[in-house]
Amino acid sequence: MSINQQLFDFIEKSPSPFHAINAMSELLEQNGFVALQENQTWNLQPEGKYYVTRNRSSIVAFEMPKGEFDGFLLTSSHSDCPTFKVKNGAELEAAGMYTMLNTEGYGGMLCSTWLDRPLGIAGRVLVETDTGVETCVVTLDPLRVMIPNLAIHMDREANNGKKFNLQSDMLPLFGEKDAKGTFEQLVAKAAGVAKEKVMGSELYLYNPQKGQVVGVNGEYICSPRLDDLECGFGTLQGFLQGKPMNNVNVFTSLDNEEVGSSTKQGADSNFLASTLERICNCAGKDRQGYFAALANSMMISADNAHAVHPAHPAKSDPVTKTQMNQGVVVKSNAGQKYATDAVSAALLKKIAAKAEVKLQWFVNNSDVRGGSTLGNISTTQAAINTVDVGLAQLAMHSCYETAGSKDLQALVDLCKAFYSNELQIQQDGNWKL
Repeated sequence: MSINQQLFDFIEKSPSPFHAINAMSELLEQNGFVALQENQTWNLQPEGKYYVTRNRSSIVAFEMPKGEFDGFLLTSSHSDCPTFKVKNGAELEAAGMYTMLNTEGYGGMLCSTWLDRPLGIAGRVLVETDTGVETCVVTLDPLRVMIPNLAIHMDREANNGKKFNLQSDMLPLFGEKDAKGTFEQLVAKAAGVAKEKVMGSELYLYNPQKGQVVGVNGEYICSPRLDDLECGFGTLQGFLQGKPMNNVNVFTSLDNEEVGSSTKQGADSNFLASTLERICNCAGKDRQGYFAALANSMMISADNAHAVHPAHPAKSDPVTKTQMNQGVVVKSNAGQKYATDAVSAALLKKIAAKAEVKLQWFVNNSDVRGGSTLGNISTTQAAINTVDVGLAQLAMHSCYETAGSKDLQALVDLCKAFYSNELQIQQDGNWKL
């Protein structure tokens, strides 16, 4: 099976962050990784393979080396994407004849791309048990809902630019008037419990359309949630294929990047930092040893990048022309929206050259405010030398995105080479590879 088809299958299994972390956990377990619990004492063994989740929507996996280790080699991505979250008290009567679902925006989505297409609902449900509360990851299949556009005959200016009102324009059509009162029953059925056993839920809309290869020569891939499940899948594959040297190899995918990362499971939490410290403690390192290991570490923060748009090239930087199918993109920004600096970029260049992986560069047009990612946020919790990378794509934050068909393999090859390196800092600013 091609790497792109593997990605499509992974994305299809991942309609929500909870599903994505489940899919990653399955891949890890298939490769011999053992689940840990944060609330238990850890006993880590040389060459042991482990993973731990938080909130069922973020994950850290790591592989111990044979003996003493100098530091960590990490990749990070995010498990969430822009979408619409179903509010509590979901049903809403409209025009005296419809039942809508009351939703709110999650992240910065391209609203127009969510209109007039069948949408699924997925997430997690908390259910009451005899001993407490239990999490169920659910998909409300075969239910599909639709956010209907207003006909051109009723909005003659629709093609001249439209401002979307999330509370009125972006609510999905659930059914006719008599459908009111059935949504909670469907949620309970998906969780396999009686309605009165449902204690709470977090449910999101998602695009169920399958990924496809497009272009006259198959140059491009199209899929929902390429940002950032493409990087999550690619870095995980590189992690699984890498060979640890005198470093601990670490893979992480964190939730809530699209809304600022400031949650207990986001990049601005202690999840990654506390996991790294516990690894050091289990290896016999004291607090000083932990900080020394951080200083001797490197992280690749992987989140997709903007390709030059065919109809709007002026939106991109006039010199750096980021292209699909031209390799992994290294991202930098003077305002530190990306964590890349001269040191981390130089180290990545050397690793990429050894692996014969092409790199290209992204900077924003100076008059266009760009996005940010989790690399510069996670370093506030664990100060690690970090480079921000991604894969070039079009229509970022669309309901259905486009990327290059050759670039995923480049990311896998780069991460495999990265994880198979021995990295040591000789003094501040000087590194040995």
